[in-house]
Parts: sequence; C-alpha cells; structure tokens
Amino acid sequence: MDAIRLVWNLFLQMIHQFRASDALDIILVSFIIYSGIKLIRETRAGQLVKGILILLVVWGLSYLLHLYMMETILSYFFQYTLIALLIVFQPEIRRALEQIGRSGDIGHKSWVLGFTSSQDEKHLRQTRQAVNAVVDAAAQMSKQKTGALIVFEMQTKLGDIIETGTIVQAVPSAPIICNIFFNKAPLHDGAMIIRDGLVYAAGCILPLTKNENVSIELGTRHRAAIGMSENSDAVVVVVSEETGQISVVVNGIITRNYTRETLRSKLESYLLSEKSGANEKKASWIPSIRKRKKL
Repeated sequence: MDAIRLVWNLFLQMIHQFRASDALDIILVSFIIYSGIKLIRETRAGQLVKGILILLVVWGLSYLLHLYMMETILSYFFQYTLIALLIVFQPEIRRALEQIGRSGDIGHKSWVLGFTSSQDEKHLRQTRQAVNAVVDAAAQMSKQKTGALIVFEMQTKLGDIIETGTIVQAVPSAPIICNIFFNKAPLHDGAMIIRDGLVYAAGCILPLTKNENVSIELGTRHRAAIGMSENSDAVVVVVSEETGQISVVVNGIITRNYTRETLRSKLESYLLSEKSGANEKKASWIPSIRKRKKL
C-alpha cells in the first residue's frame, strides 16, 4: 500500500507541476518521432533500423549476462553510431529536410506573389500551355512507341540536373517535344525539364532510384523518373519505348496506363489546381487592400 500511495503522490505532484509549455513540448516531440517513423517505413532505412535495434538488444543482454568482451565491442560501436547514421541515412535526411523546406516555401511564396497577380496569371497560362503540349506530344509518342522523359519543375529547383543537359528555353508545343524525343535526335536519350511553363532544357541526366522494390519490368527511363521524384517534388511523365504506355511519377510513386484525357486531368491536378486556388485568394485580397487605401 505504501508503494501505491507513493506512486499516487508522485503522480499528483507531476499533475500540479504540468504546464502548457510541457504539453507543447510533448506534442512537438511526438510529431518528430511520428515523422521519423513514417520516413523510415517509407524507405529502405527500415531494415537498417531493425539491425540497430537487434544490436541494442544484444548489448543489453551482454550487460545483464556480464559478457564483458561483447559489451565492450558494442559500447565502442555505439559511440560512433550517430556519425554512422548521418552517413548511412544521408539521402533520407536530405529528402526530409527538402520536404520541410518546400512546405515552408509554399505559404511564403503565395504571400509574396499576392501582390503580383498579373505575373502569376501569365505563369498560369504558360503552365497550362505546357500541360496541353505535353499531353498532345505524349499521346502521339505513345502511338508511335517513342520513349520520352519529361520533368515538370516544382518548388525544388533542378539547376544541377539542368547543367547535365542542353539549354533550350523554347515555348512548349507538341511538335517541338516530339522532335526532341525523336529516336535519331541528339537529345532524345535524356530528360526534358519544363521550368516556368517553358521547355527549359533537354538531354538531362536524372538520378536512378535505389529502391530495390521497383518492378523488374521497369527500365532505366522509369527508374530515372522514380529517382528524380524521390529527390524532389517534380512531376515526371514517362512514355515507354517498348509498350507505349504513359506513366506519371510523383514522390517516388509511379502510376501507369494513362490516356490523353486521364493524363491531362492528372497534370492539371498537380500543376494547375494549386495555382488557380492561389489566384482566387489573391483576387479576394486585392479589393480589400484597395478599400483600406481609400479609407
């Protein structure tokens, strides 16, 4: 009974000392742990974490069973574990930090561009033109079984990828895109980068995915598309040279068998819906700002 009473008194003492900042602290730490677990489950890092947990269990058992040699070896191992984790998980950590940065940029960008509606409307028209051109070109290349790899740059800038190719900076159209990916053209093997609604570069080299669970049916072009989407928020369109199938890759996930209509709908949902919503918000801000100025 004394032990129960002692535990109860300690519990009441903790309740009395609990502050709002403690609740916020718990929520933040819980979110970080949840995000870490989610990141690990969605990548190959999960197997590595399982291995580390097994070593921790062995370390604990060696301490309890007085296995001094094993305990000493594992103690030295875990002294450098943090550095080893940073090296091993570097791609996953980089991807997580980029996602955090992108989520912060969206709100900031919308606020800044709220006072440049004309420029944003122009960008929206250019993006819509690029979507229409890519859809028409993909449909043609699908019928002709011409391989293509088209990357829409989003928040993450792809300057390092663009440097591997040739700068084009052309207004997008189906004939231009089809000519670039014509199998005897010098730039047909690489990827096309569309930036700000323009065909900005072609013949670019993309990083291949390291995901071992990718289907063996997918060739180098599809693996490059998955790798690009894993390292950025880009939207990637792929036309298979073997089957003519059209695929879309976003955030490392590939969806296949698109038609002209479904491809248009998919690209508009990723590239135009957010911008259109932002424009509506901006349009509602501008009148209110003008009223304040008149007052």
